Amino acid sequence: MKLKPLVTGIALALMANSAFAADTVEAQLKAQQDLIKQQAAAIEALSRQVQENQDAVEAAVEAVEADSGKSALDKLSIGGYGELHYNNLQGEGGASDKKSVDFHRFVMMFGYEFSDTIRFFSEVELEHSLSGDDKPGEVELEQAYIDWDLSSNLTSRSGLFLLPVGLLNETHEPDTFYGVERNNVEKYILPTTWWEAGTGLIGRLDNGVTLQGFVHSGLETNADAKYSIRSGRQKVAKANAEDLAVTLAVSYAGIPGLTLGGSVQYQEDVTQSQDADAGSATMLEAHVDWQYEAFRLRGLYGMWMLDGDGPKSMGADEQNGWYLEPSYMVTDKMGVFARYSTWDNQAGDSADSAKAQTDIGVNYWIHPRVVFKADYQWQDNDSDKNQNGFNLGVGYSF
Repeated sequence: MKLKPLVTGIALALMANSAFAADTVEAQLKAQQDLIKQQAAAIEALSRQVQENQDAVEAAVEAVEADSGKSALDKLSIGGYGELHYNNLQGEGGASDKKSVDFHRFVMMFGYEFSDTIRFFSEVELEHSLSGDDKPGEVELEQAYIDWDLSSNLTSRSGLFLLPVGLLNETHEPDTFYGVERNNVEKYILPTTWWEAGTGLIGRLDNGVTLQGFVHSGLETNADAKYSIRSGRQKVAKANAEDLAVTLAVSYAGIPGLTLGGSVQYQEDVTQSQDADAGSATMLEAHVDWQYEAFRLRGLYGMWMLDGDGPKSMGADEQNGWYLEPSYMVTDKMGVFARYSTWDNQAGDSADSAKAQTDIGVNYWIHPRVVFKADYQWQDNDSDKNQNGFNLGVGYSF
């Protein structure tokens, strides 16, 4: 047997097998290299996408911040106020006694600045701590409106807002006024707190004059309520809008320490066309707020004129009232005040319906926005039904 051919065959077979194995390994390496390249390309594409998304987020944040120089969180504002009252009053002439403690108001305010020219403001209030069935309080949306600055001195306001009437209606935080309770003239004649839904303009002139005009929802009073103004507030809760109202207001603050103002309102039918014996209602109001060093004087006069035989038959065709309130800051934390107020929701006849009240008291601010109050009240009503006694309170705002 010849070994040379056999050895040569085996060698050739081994060489062929080695070449095949090498080709297989090379193919596998190439496939792995191609897979690595594909994975690297995918990772690079994903990295570019992540970077693009990050750039977009940063651009959006920068746009928000550049819009007014504030961060998104800085554009959100939160505030509030509240007041706790204790009343200890003795009734005479048939009037009832009143001895009660009440967390009268708890209010939260939320606002947002969409841009340098567009802002939102809202105010939610819980009255008397508890609301619901058979509970004494209410949860109320007192403000929710958009302000849009059309120019540096002209603003459009739309939504649910406080009307620009009197001294307290727009500014009634407890640390801003004297006395535990709000004065009766701005409670029963104007009537504070009074909000409506509508739209209008606010113009500010360089000489200290501010002009405001609004078209808005109106009152709905009736004969059962003796056409009283306070009972007519609908509070924009599915309010009857058969008859809208118009309010115009002007104020002047061009002299340091002095503010003069007034407002007028007209509504074609104060019963929302529900009472054929009633008709239009016109409100006129004027006020002054003057401060000289430690002395301050506030005063207001308001009146309503109601058309129709219904209001006239009850003397409600004329409703008016006024008050005068001097005060003095004894120290930078303590102030004393006196107030005389008189009002009549049936002033159109000769019936004994006028009411009068004298208050004296003290406010003590432990912080500019935290105040303790104490006052004493005397009433002198034509009906001889009076409540006399003292009131205590604490209030805050932030």
